[in-house]
Amino acid sequence: MLGFSSLYPQNSSSLMFEKISIYTPRQFVPANINLGNWKELNPLFKKLEEQLDTSSTAENLEQVILNWEELSAAIAEEGSKRYIAMTCQTEDKDAEKAYLEFVEKIEPEEKECNFLLSKKLTKHPQCKDLKNQRYEVFLRDTALQVELFRSENVTLETETSKLGQKYQKIIGGLTVHFEGKEQTLIQMSRHLEGTERNYRQKAWELVANRRLEESEKIDSHIDDLAKLRNQISENAGFSNYRDYAHKRLGRFDYSPDDCISFQNAIEEEMVPLLRELQDERIQELNINELKPWDTATDPKGRPPLEPFEKVSDLIECSQSIFNQVDGNLSDWFQTMQDLDLLDLANRKGKAPGGYQCSLDESRLPFIFMNSVGVQRDVETLLHEAGHAFHSMASQNEPLHSYRHAPIEFCEVASMAMELLGSEFLEEFYNSEEARRARINHLEGIVFVFPWIATVDAFQHWLYLNPDHSIEDRDKAWSNLIDRFGGNVDWTHYELAKAKLWHKQLHIFLHPFYYVEYGIAQLGALQVWANYKNNKSKALNDYKAALALGGSKPLPELFKRCNIQFDLSRDTVAPMADLLRKELKALKD
Repeated sequence: MLGFSSLYPQNSSSLMFEKISIYTPRQFVPANINLGNWKELNPLFKKLEEQLDTSSTAENLEQVILNWEELSAAIAEEGSKRYIAMTCQTEDKDAEKAYLEFVEKIEPEEKECNFLLSKKLTKHPQCKDLKNQRYEVFLRDTALQVELFRSENVTLETETSKLGQKYQKIIGGLTVHFEGKEQTLIQMSRHLEGTERNYRQKAWELVANRRLEESEKIDSHIDDLAKLRNQISENAGFSNYRDYAHKRLGRFDYSPDDCISFQNAIEEEMVPLLRELQDERIQELNINELKPWDTATDPKGRPPLEPFEKVSDLIECSQSIFNQVDGNLSDWFQTMQDLDLLDLANRKGKAPGGYQCSLDESRLPFIFMNSVGVQRDVETLLHEAGHAFHSMASQNEPLHSYRHAPIEFCEVASMAMELLGSEFLEEFYNSEEARRARINHLEGIVFVFPWIATVDAFQHWLYLNPDHSIEDRDKAWSNLIDRFGGNVDWTHYELAKAKLWHKQLHIFLHPFYYVEYGIAQLGALQVWANYKNNKSKALNDYKAALALGGSKPLPELFKRCNIQFDLSRDTVAPMADLLRKELKALKD
């Protein structure tokens, strides 16, 4: 096993983890244990089994749960650190090896042991005497794990993780030569904001063609992943992976049919608004049709917004925003800087995308992203900071499980922070540029709702039609683009259109984890609406809901935030109206 300090590439996070420490002293896990060695971990799980068997009171049982959660947090943090190191530098062979060793040698064994413990716990005679309200969610989730666990799926799930990592490696390594230099596909995104149409077209075509060069590999990846996932669902007694995934994701409060209703509501309420905005864009650009390379440029022909030059500027200005939003948030972001818990710059070999990753034993967040100096970077940092604030707000929760909320509410935390932070964009821009950035942000929300519906509907189709061909899949995706994509003209680029889903990493890494963004966006818009009516109350409700972590069912988390949990047209329609109204006010 690699030594701790050797896991983390020098240019990203080699020294960072040396500044953090365990939040509370360990009571059960030995201080000097090697968390990457199963021979050292296994006796702890055996000890937990023994403690469960000998627990004669609810108090004894509660202590066993706390010991179990302490161990889970320690193992989770080890896995997170290795994942962070691997994504920070995908070309670092040692980091990749360390992560894969953990995935292959630790996670499968841990899953088996957790299942045995969960099974023992749910059948324990003292379980009913636990403080029901306190442990309601924990016991519900534990029972679900027991219900769905199949030992034969452990190996299959490991294989899906490895395939997902291979996909990241492929995408993270893609570059093109443009303007005399090699650029990552993420770096190329800024060129789509250019004012010269032929220039944008050239940049877009280079990226699209580069992805298409890898399309056979990527199609093969999803074929392999779908086959594994279909087998996983079959082993668990489900007729399809969609229904299995929904249950496994703990969607106790909504169903696949609710998601389909949500897709329909987006088609009925958000797509018309999308088309309105696209028609405006066609007129302002003075073009006959809207091409894929026309959707990101400024319709008035202004050069791209340049909010910052250096990552240090992004951090400094974001700190100023949080200072104005709320003192607690400001302090938390400063703590992250002090502890080197930010890796924000794009570079070759870095995995795509952005994320916030919780270091569960230290009870601290880490933010990863690929900033290149565009407005989207500002929105991304505000977004991931919202996740980080969620993590820090729930630091005092003793249960590791409860320090993680359902994703549908986690994304409320992040998306709401985008909207709250956008009130203070003058930290990056002059007043006119800030107005323009707010318009871009709100239009982006309008654009993303149909994209979320497209990705979610595609995943429904993908796993409800397991015997499909690549041609069937291309057609299904293209039809969904026609349904939700508005007025974009794909003539002569039909293949790029059919393969556009290749860029959506959630389809590969986190199946069915995407509709949550749409659900959460509805919640975030409601938080923003509340903020406009009463800033102090809205922020207090927001922070109070974050502090609950995952200790309450999803509808209760929404309720504590003073927002509605609902996927129907009744909620989508007023939020579409809010966006339409705010955009009109900004443009007048």
